[in-house]
Amino acid sequence: MARTVKRWLVLLAAVSLLLVNAVPAAASPAPYESYNYNYWKEAVPSPDAYLPKQTISGSDLGIGEFKDPGDVNVSPSGQIYILDSGNSRIVVLDADYKLLRVIEGFMMDGSKESFNTPGGLFVDEEDRVYIADTGNSRVVVLDAEGQLVHTITKPESDILATHFQFQPLKLTVDRVGRVYVVAQGVYEGIMQFDEHGQFIGYVGTNKVERDYGEYIWRMLSTKAQRAQMVLFVPTEFSNVDIDSKGFVYATNIDPGSSEPIKRLNPSGEDVLKRFGYFEVKGDIRFRNNPGPSKLIDVKVLGNGMYSVLDATQNRVFTYDDEGHLLYVYGGKGNQVGTLKTPVAMEQSGDHQLVLDRGKSNLVIYEPTRFGASVNEAVALHYQGEDTEAVHIWKEVLKLNANYDIAYIGIGKSLLMEKKNEEALGYFELGMDRKSYSVAFKRYRREMMKEHFGTFLTLAIALIFMLILIRVAVKWRRRRQIDREAGLH
Repeated sequence: MARTVKRWLVLLAAVSLLLVNAVPAAASPAPYESYNYNYWKEAVPSPDAYLPKQTISGSDLGIGEFKDPGDVNVSPSGQIYILDSGNSRIVVLDADYKLLRVIEGFMMDGSKESFNTPGGLFVDEEDRVYIADTGNSRVVVLDAEGQLVHTITKPESDILATHFQFQPLKLTVDRVGRVYVVAQGVYEGIMQFDEHGQFIGYVGTNKVERDYGEYIWRMLSTKAQRAQMVLFVPTEFSNVDIDSKGFVYATNIDPGSSEPIKRLNPSGEDVLKRFGYFEVKGDIRFRNNPGPSKLIDVKVLGNGMYSVLDATQNRVFTYDDEGHLLYVYGGKGNQVGTLKTPVAMEQSGDHQLVLDRGKSNLVIYEPTRFGASVNEAVALHYQGEDTEAVHIWKEVLKLNANYDIAYIGIGKSLLMEKKNEEALGYFELGMDRKSYSVAFKRYRREMMKEHFGTFLTLAIALIFMLILIRVAVKWRRRRQIDREAGLH
């Protein structure tokens, strides 16, 4: 009997071990807490949208450790460019994260030139590489073979100060070759250069938000006191990216700004949509009082989605084109997938990449079933395929029954199909008051139209009855008057 029990225990242990080993790596819990905000601006738990897949360091690639890496960019052809700033080189990987080459400099006027603590880079559709060579006060443009195309140095312009120092930090390029540069100490906006490197002007100047109490105090102060006060100067941008339509996305270096993310049209006007429950600025409530999000990078994902990188809590926030927060992932820590000092983010296929200067590595995140479903549904909605998005939204709700955006998405599809009564229920669940009002007006109009004949018949009948009642009352009064007259 004891031997039989022992056999069963051994068999049970073996089966348990097999079941444990059968669990895929992606199913393991994330090393961070995933959450979102509800209508009442409360942080509520959410399924993980992205999980860490792997990390890549310089030693993994066999080229020595990265030193203060500063930026990462993925070319339209799928190659991954890592700006290893401290080593003054660019490391190029293929789409499978295998080393292709290392760019350590270029030839100019017959001599070898090197980079000096470069801050940012961008690769265009022709695989031209634009490098913000900060320490050398220039932007370097290389072709696909690493040959010099031209450089952009300190511009000559009447609108620039005499002692202006050109120190480019970050940049992006549109389809016609215009270069948008975030430069150190430039408060007038993003510097814009044409395809030949000629300075055009500034775009997207940050507005000054004055403290009127301090303004009054300045009026009453002496010159010496005013000299000690903070000047009313606009804050700097921290990073830029560009979408397929040529709109420039920019993040503001000031964590206290009311508009830390902007989408600038060709005229420099901010046209970012902010139709969500709360502001588009990362965290809206601060756990353990770390302060507001400091957004240091922005990445346009396509299909109306974009992500921003928060250096306060080391998280990534992703929004749709209407300003709804889709999901949050990442966090502080030393585990794989948590971040120490994130500096840049990118997208490679369905993976998202975050460059961590503190750990000197590139972290690769892959979408979960929840994250992939949200991305697919948002993309279908952006493309006008709301009917096709409904079954994806329903899959999302199976994974997260509290996901308000899914209810809103289904409601909008029903609204387009003129199923106004059903749409009302979904908008109520999604707490979308504006869409609920639209659906209610349409439903009311629909009811009026559908039952107009009944309403008209009842109205005519009511009017006829009122007329009969009035005639009857008059007739009774007249008879009563006649009777009273006959008595006299």
